[in-house]
Amino acid sequence: MNTINNTGLNTDLYWQEEKVKIADGTEQQLNQEDFFAMLTEQLANQDPTKPVDNDQMVAQMTSFTMADGISQLNEKFESFASSMTSNQALQASSLIGQNVLVQGNVGFMANDSSGISGVVVNEETVQNMTITIQNQFGEVIKTIDAGTQTAGNIQFDWDGRDQRGNPMQPGEYVISATGEVNGEGVQLNTAVNRHVGSVSLAGSGQGVILNLDGDVSINLDDVIQIGS
Repeated sequence: MNTINNTGLNTDLYWQEEKVKIADGTEQQLNQEDFFAMLTEQLANQDPTKPVDNDQMVAQMTSFTMADGISQLNEKFESFASSMTSNQALQASSLIGQNVLVQGNVGFMANDSSGISGVVVNEETVQNMTITIQNQFGEVIKTIDAGTQTAGNIQFDWDGRDQRGNPMQPGEYVISATGEVNGEGVQLNTAVNRHVGSVSLAGSGQGVILNLDGDVSINLDDVIQIGS
């Protein structure tokens, strides 16, 4: 059986009511036509006994040309910056599913006993270094004795188990590192590996955003190292 579908007439062929143009701010800017209109009025209404000097005319035209050129350059630069951001987002998409090292002391364990890894940023030789793992309630889960460590990034890898070997639940855990330098206690900076779940292209000049496990987002520029 044949069927006939009535698609109606093409409404684009109808007479269209004129719409009032919405002000977008462009009418407040002078363009090249406005400049030459003003220049023509200036020449038409100048004092015949004191005509405009040629140097003044050239200076006015030069100033407008420079302003117009700068405006065009800004537009092209914005387009270039937008293109660069899009390319960064495309490149950053390859990070999905990988671990990235970021500055901080909060790690996220996605699965039971999957653990957390990272580094302790050690600027000089430290004695009696201790790495402490705490849960979100501030309870100490495990302490790792790292002994004496020379300057450098000291890698650590927590297996996700407490001091007795019991597996811990998924969630956020706080990593802290302390030690002694010349007999004085010091707090050491840490960086943790976080898993990249997705990549977003943010507005307002924020660039590329990496969405990490645990509902945490960071800028691509905040990544210290790719891969654990």
